[in-house]
Parts: sequence; structure tokens; C-alpha cells
Amino acid sequence: MNTLWTIQDWQNAYQQQQIQLQDLISYVASFNNDDHAWISIATEQQLQTQIDTLKGKSVADLPLYGIPFAVKDNIDVAGFYTTAACKEATYLASQDATVVAKLKAAGAIVVGKTNLDQFATGLVGVRSPYGAVKNSFHPDYISGGSSSGSSVAVANGLVPFSLGTDTAGSGRVPAGHNNIVGLKPTKGWFSTSGLIPACRTIDVISIFALTVDDAWQVAQIMQGYDENDDYSRLHPQNVPTQFSKGKIAIPAQLEFYADAESEKAFELAIARAKQLGYAVEAIDFSIFNQLALALYNKAWVAERCSAVEKMVSREVTHPVIHQIISQADNFNAVDMMQAEYERAQLARQINLALADFDALMVPTAPTIYKIADVEADPLVKNSRMGAYTNFVNFADLSALALPNSIRADGLPSGVTFIAPAWMDQALANFAQRWQQATALTMGTSQKTYAPTMPIQSQHSVKLAVLGAHLTGMPLNFQLTTRGATLLQTTQTAASYKLYALKNTTPPKPGLQYSSTGQKIAVEVWDIPFANFGQIIAEVPAPLGIGNVQLADGRWVKGFICEGYALEDATDISHFGGWRDFIQSKQPSNTRFKCNCIGEIAP
Repeated sequence: MNTLWTIQDWQNAYQQQQIQLQDLISYVASFNNDDHAWISIATEQQLQTQIDTLKGKSVADLPLYGIPFAVKDNIDVAGFYTTAACKEATYLASQDATVVAKLKAAGAIVVGKTNLDQFATGLVGVRSPYGAVKNSFHPDYISGGSSSGSSVAVANGLVPFSLGTDTAGSGRVPAGHNNIVGLKPTKGWFSTSGLIPACRTIDVISIFALTVDDAWQVAQIMQGYDENDDYSRLHPQNVPTQFSKGKIAIPAQLEFYADAESEKAFELAIARAKQLGYAVEAIDFSIFNQLALALYNKAWVAERCSAVEKMVSREVTHPVIHQIISQADNFNAVDMMQAEYERAQLARQINLALADFDALMVPTAPTIYKIADVEADPLVKNSRMGAYTNFVNFADLSALALPNSIRADGLPSGVTFIAPAWMDQALANFAQRWQQATALTMGTSQKTYAPTMPIQSQHSVKLAVLGAHLTGMPLNFQLTTRGATLLQTTQTAASYKLYALKNTTPPKPGLQYSSTGQKIAVEVWDIPFANFGQIIAEVPAPLGIGNVQLADGRWVKGFICEGYALEDATDISHFGGWRDFIQSKQPSNTRFKCNCIGEIAP
């Protein structure tokens, strides 16, 4: 059986009968743990129990049929021990965490529990009694943490995706250090029921994958409100699904701790963002740094102490973890409230600072260290890993860690794109372009990335527009002011006629299905679901919203016209679109200046 397969590779292998479900037993038995990525690897019985639930099913029935995945060992999987990398805290899980149950219901199979910085406290991957997890590219270097084993299992191709967690960067730093994707969702989008908390108010379960396509597919299965999770939130229906501002922010104060290779890698990222068509602007990073420092240097450390001491005495924890959580003794309830007021103030300032940008781009980590160097200086080296991550959950932001480059020393260097809460889909859409533009191989493989699926969700509606809602036309603002974003410029199927309607003010085109029709130019816009009704309410008779077939065969919502209005209308189909028709009516010295036309409607 091959490794370094994406989800699609696994699906193809099952469909073509290259592999069978039973092959997973011998496959998992071949795993070794030389890199300390695993705390427990699934036994034959644990695998067989899961395989038995899929009997009579196939790839056609289940989106993740037979797909192996790994789970960070602070997340419950029924029939597996949960340790949080603390032997004294070990217990046998009797039921799956909510997200694990959803993945299993979609056909995925848990093949093991992965190593982590104890109680998810660390960004280095060395704070575990089960061993320091080795970087997938060089065993002397850290893997990043705390979701260390989950990232390495994906980077080495043992599983196409895995679950981690993220409180201060644990789902991002390991992605950057191992040349993979790390999806850090908006808080509350995925249930945390069945997760041992680190800081419960800001914890999220994260996803590692070789590609953004796979991470997004898994996210669509995991997402959803959970009434049993006090911090779960309903996904709003008015969020843009694409970037639209054309601007990316970067920190004005950049710190690489004298790592020239990391600095070069980020310069490359800036150049690539510009090549993708974005203006890159430096912004003051001091408020971001101030909020980041609060996580371990203010009363918030008490939340970590509370989580640990609900399970074990702090005296049995890893020496570094003991040192960190014991800082809670220095703070009281008044300090905690003051820390929350400061967090809220800084979070508001950060969100305002990002309001004019599509995203903030930062190095995922400012540098990388050898395991021995971190063990010799555990607190300082670890704190540096969080320079660009610690503030994100505090400020209620979404984030996506992506591969950026392979340094001259052969080690990966990643970047992270950070956006407001619930902008996860916009980040993923952009990430497809980014990952393809890097031309990097995936994980430790020799395979390069190519998009395999559109980034879609249930929170938006696609609308084909053909008149004044086109880009540059007078009514386009009705889309852009409601969070709509342009997906593509295309054509309808070759079965439509376009008419210039009479006696309408302002002039309007009408579209009608016809067996003798042709292709008509349209733009397809993605509209947040909650705002779609506002647009429909503004459509005047004889126009309406119906279903329109595109040239590629897809059906989307679109502007159509009542038949009675076409009786005295002028057939302008031969122009191929409303824009060309309008341009034909302009004096020759003003043609191709459509944005000056103020009397066109859809």
C-alpha cells in the first residue's frame, strides 16, 4: 500500500479495488514509532470494530469511506485510552468526541492517538513523557507543538488528515514546521465536546492535511452547532466566502530571532502575495504582541492550571508544565477580571486594525530550533514559537497555516493567513490559489498540489448576473455591500436568448431559455445566504430569480424574465452579452468605459 495519499487518492484506490478495508489492519501494523509521533497505535481489534460498521457501504455511500486518520491524544475516541501525554491522567474513553463521531459516521477510521506537549501546553512538541516528536524533515529538529504527533503523521503520509487542537498556535506551528496545511477554525464552529481543555474559553479542535481541499472537506463534516458544548456557536449566514478587498496586511515589526532563512522565506511570501494580485501593507503590530503576551504572562494562566488540576495534582506533571501552571498562584480574581477587560479592549483594536484587509499574513513561526536547544532553554525557545500565534484565539479570529517554502537548509517554512471570525471559507478559497502558486511538494512527498474540488459550504447562494449587477455596472453595489464576492466570469449553456426590454426605466435586459439559443456572458457571484432575500426583494417585474444553466452544465440561481415582457423586446443575443450590447450603443470615443453607464439594470 502506498503512502502520502490525499483523501482523493485513498478514495480512488478503494474505487479501483487496489485496496480493501481489511488491508488497513496490515497497513497500520507496519507503523513504527521511531519519531515518537504516536502514544497508541490502533490494535487489530480496534480497527476491526470500526471496519465492521462499514460493511455493506462503499465510497459512493460515505464521503470518507475507509479513510484512516489520527487523533491528538487529548481528544476522546471510544475504546482508546486518552492520556493528554500524562500517564497519571489516563482513562479509557467510553464515547467519541463529537467531531470524531461525525468523522466515523462519514466512514473514516481512527488508526491511533498521537503525541503532544502535555496537556496541550507548549508549541515545541518536546514536553511529553512519551518522547520528543521529531520533525518530519530532520530528526534533530522540533516538530512544533502541541499537536506534534498529528502533524508528523500527516507530513510522513501515514494518514491524509489528522485532528489537533489549537489554543495558542498548536494547530498552526506544527503545520509550518512540517510543510502541511493547518486549519484553525473560528471558535465554536467545531464542537469541543470530548476534548480535555487547555484553556476552555479559547480552545478549538484543528485539522492537519496535505492539501487545503482535504482540510476543507473534513471541516464540512466536523462543523456544526453542538448544544452540549457551552462554547459552540451557530455559523452566521451573512459572511463573505471570498476575499474582495485586494489587500493583505503584514506586521510592521517583524522578528525572526536572527534566523536569516526564516526572514528570506517571509520575503518570498510577500512577493508571492503581490504576484497573486494583492497589495501588501505593513501595519503596527504592537497591539497584537501585547495580546499575545497575555496568554502566559497574565492571569489567563490560571485557566490552564484549573484544567490540569481537575485531572491530576500539578506535582505529577512534566517539570516545565508544572512551572508554567504554578504561575497561577501569583494572581487573584481581581487580576483575572482585569486581564479579561484588557483582552476585550485589545481584541477590538485588532479587529478594527484588520477591517480594511482581506487577511493578515504572518510567518507561522519566526524560527525553528533543534530539540536539544529547546530542552536546554524550554521557556524562552517555546515562547518564541508563539510570536505570531498567541493572539489569534484571544481576538476571536480564524486562521489557516499554509506551506510557503523549503529553506536552503532543507527545513520547511510556513505562513499563516489570519482573518476575522467566520471567514474560514474565504481563507480556504484563497489558500487553493496560494498552495498551487508555491509549487511545493506536499509534506515529505514528491507530489505537488493541484486543486481537486471547489471550496463550498451551505452558507451561501450562487447567483448568475448579466446586467447592471455586473462588475463596474451601476447596481453592482447591491451585491458588494451585502458581502457577495465574484466567483467567475463565464457563459450560460448554449440555450438562451438575451433581449433588450422596452418601456423600462432604467433599461433592462431579459434572459429566456430557448432551444435555438446561444451562450450568454454572465458573472457568477457567491452571496451570503442571509443576504440573498434582500437582493430578491429589489428585483422589479418583469424580472425574477430562477435557475440558469452554465456552460459547464451546473445550475445556479440567476436573473430570468417573464414571457409577456419579451413580446415587444429586441433580441440582442448576437452580442453575446449585455455589456457588449451597451458598448455598441456608445459613441466610438467612449466605448469600453462601461462603468460610466448609469442607466442599466439587470
